[in-house]
Amino acid sequence: MEQCACVERELDKVLQKFLTYGQHCEQSLEELLHYVGQLRAELASAALQGTPLSATLSLVMSQCCRKIKDTVQKLASDHKDIHSSVSRVGKAIDRNFDSEICGVVSDAVWDSREKQQQILQMAIVEHLYQQGMLSVAEELCQESTLNVDLDFKQPFLELNRIVEALHAQDLGPALEWAVSHRQRLLELNSSLEFKLHRLHFIRLLAGGPEKQLEALSYARHFQPFARLHQREIQVMMGSLVYLRLGLEKSPYCHLLDNSHWAEICETFTRDACSLLGLSVESPLSVSFASGCVALPVLMNIKAVIEQRQCTGVWSHKDELPIEIELGMKCWYHSVFACPILRQQTSDSNPPIKLICGHVISRDALNKLINGGKLKCPYCPMEQNPADGKRIIF
Repeated sequence: MEQCACVERELDKVLQKFLTYGQHCEQSLEELLHYVGQLRAELASAALQGTPLSATLSLVMSQCCRKIKDTVQKLASDHKDIHSSVSRVGKAIDRNFDSEICGVVSDAVWDSREKQQQILQMAIVEHLYQQGMLSVAEELCQESTLNVDLDFKQPFLELNRIVEALHAQDLGPALEWAVSHRQRLLELNSSLEFKLHRLHFIRLLAGGPEKQLEALSYARHFQPFARLHQREIQVMMGSLVYLRLGLEKSPYCHLLDNSHWAEICETFTRDACSLLGLSVESPLSVSFASGCVALPVLMNIKAVIEQRQCTGVWSHKDELPIEIELGMKCWYHSVFACPILRQQTSDSNPPIKLICGHVISRDALNKLINGGKLKCPYCPMEQNPADGKRIIF
């Protein structure tokens, strides 16, 4: 972050100089135009009168030409001074950042350069689809000759269509989707459908007394949600008392807050992505954010490996040479480390639950077997190694 701050300081200096130069340039040119305008008016007046050019006007014209030349030279000189400040930004970037970061990752991580390019292109396309940039994603697919199945694109197309409708305060597509996926949403303990019905009911309330009967009729949609959302339903029904007086000046004015639309967009995106097996954030954005945190550490590792000439330290494709803390935001699943061997378990070395309830890795279990028996390193309880059961987190 210190490197970023250094570059940012140099950039702020340049921006400040550009701002000052722009203001000074505009003021100088306005003064010059005003001066030339006055001289032009005097010359036009003399021409109309048919009088010859006086010595005074000749002197004023000479002074005007000199002033124009001096002003242009001064502005050009000030502009050249900015060039040095711009070049200092480039030097600050070169000084604080390593321009060659490809060597940070071992070449063995990728099967081939073509595979690397294909994975990167697919990540970018998925990010564009998830961000709603459908035309850009299609253009990238065509130019990169990347073949993307319609089954892959369809969930993103549907989600973006519904989200765009919500941004336009159209609840129809979202309600239709929520009703068709009601059972699966209930399994996720999602309140999306109720929130959509509530927002539609609030829109009817905003219509005033003329919409009272329609709102009462629509309230029947709350019946399936009465047990879980009793309090919220009571609040909405209580607001009908103030409908003729206006909800804006009633204790229920919070129902008309526009923040409900932002909330419903966020709720729909989260629940729909969970239902369709998609991440709320695109893998590309998550990888980029994680890479920004991990890159300085990886750069230090690269330097140490090169200094000590121990290039064989990083030989595994699926793990880093050291652990890098990315923060709680990047914790997506549980991780079990064997308390005996102090190694993270994997598919080839899964966690095993013993009869006594303690959990160790399979490699640790095999090392602890003695004479066909296993003694738990914690209890210690003797048991048959075959009784251990694999645990899947």
